[in-house]
Amino acid sequence: MWILSLLIFILILGIIILVHEFGHFITAKKSGVHIYEFSIGMGPIIYTKKGKDKIDYNIRAFPIGGFVSMAGEVYEDDKKIKKKAFLCNRPWYQRLIILVAGVFNNFLLALVLLFVLALFWGASDSTPKIEGVAFNSAAYHAGIKEGDTLLAINGHKFNSWDVGQIYLYYENKSNAYTFEVEHENGTHSLIELSPTIEKTEKGEERKVFGIQMEVKEERGIIASIKYAFTKFFNIMKTMALTIGGLITGKISVRNLSGPVGIYQVVDQSVKLGLQQLIYLTAYLSINVGFINILPFPAFDGGHVFFMILEKIMGKKINSKIENTVTIIGFGLLMLLMAVVTIHDIIRLF
Repeated sequence: MWILSLLIFILILGIIILVHEFGHFITAKKSGVHIYEFSIGMGPIIYTKKGKDKIDYNIRAFPIGGFVSMAGEVYEDDKKIKKKAFLCNRPWYQRLIILVAGVFNNFLLALVLLFVLALFWGASDSTPKIEGVAFNSAAYHAGIKEGDTLLAINGHKFNSWDVGQIYLYYENKSNAYTFEVEHENGTHSLIELSPTIEKTEKGEERKVFGIQMEVKEERGIIASIKYAFTKFFNIMKTMALTIGGLITGKISVRNLSGPVGIYQVVDQSVKLGLQQLIYLTAYLSINVGFINILPFPAFDGGHVFFMILEKIMGKKINSKIENTVTIIGFGLLMLLMAVVTIHDIIRLF
């Protein structure tokens, strides 16, 4: 079974990366930028083919990334290439389109997959209305009842349970939560409760509140379109809250997952079937797009940030400065990836 999960893991990452890099590739090619290489994966080349367009199309050993190698990504770096074929010499708007095209493709892929998911399996509602309360649970003793709707957790308001769940992950040393609840009669209450702590088989602590959310499903094209966009923006908001939580210290790095952790999720999704795998692919595609558009060096968003500075200043940023900042950013990114991967491996045992 693990071989099947590994193959599906590689396939999912490959599709997401291929879609992302194809966005950069096709817009660069259409803009007249010289392209050396289009690669899926990182590390040693295991398959290569030179196209009629004289571009090397490669598959590399490790399915954890990919790239399009273009002439003049930061400055003129090849005397054999015509000046107008360097990316850095293309008009500002073309460079911007090329840089954001990968993210756009990831977001488009996710919307299509979410639409297909809803069309075939139904569009589920993520309204935070409580369908059931476990007997003798923390929520039961606190007075939360079936039919109540959660409006806020510890002062953080939300209208989707996709978003609301993030606030349960925020660091809370006192283990005390304040739920703002709207009852079926329209009245509001602030309810305080402390979840019970259970130990998993691996010895990890898990907070149990004892509430189950209502899930309603709709069918049809209109409902599917609405679901795709609603779920898309809810996932985007949860990612923004997660990044914000990491910066402020409200969410621990231990809650992040790298390639090992993603493989585990894929392995679980394989057991749940095609529906879950489609959702996971959409989720990861949004994740890749969101992370890439952040204004951090080594990401597409970092390059876009430099372009915005260039527009504001009215002149190009010193290429050495941009290159140095990008290298430092990449180093920090690899360090974070190493830390996250170590936590993933520790969780395996």
